[in-house]
Amino acid sequence: MSDPLSLSFPSVRVHLEERSYDIELGTGNLSRIGDFLSSFHDVGHVVVLTDQNVERPYAEMVAESLSAKNMMLDVLVVEPGEESKSIETASLIWEKMLELGADRKTVMMAVGGGVVGDLAGFIAATYVRGLRFYQVPTTLLAQVDSSVGGKVGINLSGGKNLVGAFHQPLGVLIDTKTLETLDDDQYRAGLGEVVKYAVSLAPSLFALLEHNVEAILRRDHGLLSEIITRCCRLKADIVEADEYETSGLRAKLNYGHTFAHAYETISGYGSLLHGIAVAIGCVDAAKLARKMGRVDQSFVERQVEINQKFGLPIHFAVNHPDEVIQIMMHDKKTTHGSLRLVLPTAIGECELVKDVPVELIREVVKEG
Repeated sequence: MSDPLSLSFPSVRVHLEERSYDIELGTGNLSRIGDFLSSFHDVGHVVVLTDQNVERPYAEMVAESLSAKNMMLDVLVVEPGEESKSIETASLIWEKMLELGADRKTVMMAVGGGVVGDLAGFIAATYVRGLRFYQVPTTLLAQVDSSVGGKVGINLSGGKNLVGAFHQPLGVLIDTKTLETLDDDQYRAGLGEVVKYAVSLAPSLFALLEHNVEAILRRDHGLLSEIITRCCRLKADIVEADEYETSGLRAKLNYGHTFAHAYETISGYGSLLHGIAVAIGCVDAAKLARKMGRVDQSFVERQVEINQKFGLPIHFAVNHPDEVIQIMMHDKKTTHGSLRLVLPTAIGECELVKDVPVELIREVVKEG
């Protein structure tokens, strides 16, 4: 594995009028977060939200960089895992923010994976009706997906991300060196989201993945930087065109997610990593598309094969398929009791499909 001291790569600009921001990508650049944040005027107080897995060394590194810029700093630490994306945890943080004297000039900074980013963004969107916040994602899944686009929220017992907001960050700083310490399960979970992008939106990315499996698995910094940059650009393009998910275009980012969210809910939050669930969900969406005549069997086989190359599962055992369908009915894409899923038509092409037959979904789930 290459080990550059500090390399920077071209930033990705998310163009959203006054809400525009940059995704700063590099290797070894985390210690420069103070420089990035100090470029914004009127930042005197920063509240860093992290979890126990990331507090050392990454949140500490961020804190040192911010303190060197004479910013007033507080660090809040939550337990790792989806269980922290709850109204109970949010309530505790709101109260703590009040104790810390946080006001509208405070900046919330998320240092961690997708759970920390979603939770910090939700706190920022709701406390005193809105704080600025900054994303510092430290997992592959958060770097390619959840830290970009402004979707923030928490879970309910009946489904994922059912309470939340659209709240864009001031910016995003990505350091690929944080991926060196990521455990294998979390790394594979991130690859599940990368595969989602490739299969649903980018045939050239799919080809890149197919031809560089070994280098990706050994976490080559240069290749990862290219993959992360491409995923961020794909998401930025869609967010720019459909920021608030009103046209249906942004729903394309949810390929595999309707199945995935149901499986996460059934298994209990935290038992099944989000990216792993997405990987399974993509296979199920491919199978469903084949049953509906939208793709052929070869498409399904390529989806299955790319999962297997990266050690991603292709099945989720379900005892009661109707429980999956019941949870799907609470999905944010469902309208008036009609299920809508993102389904493929070819590698790199997908669309939001209305009135998907429940019986075909049941068949796919049973086959799982």
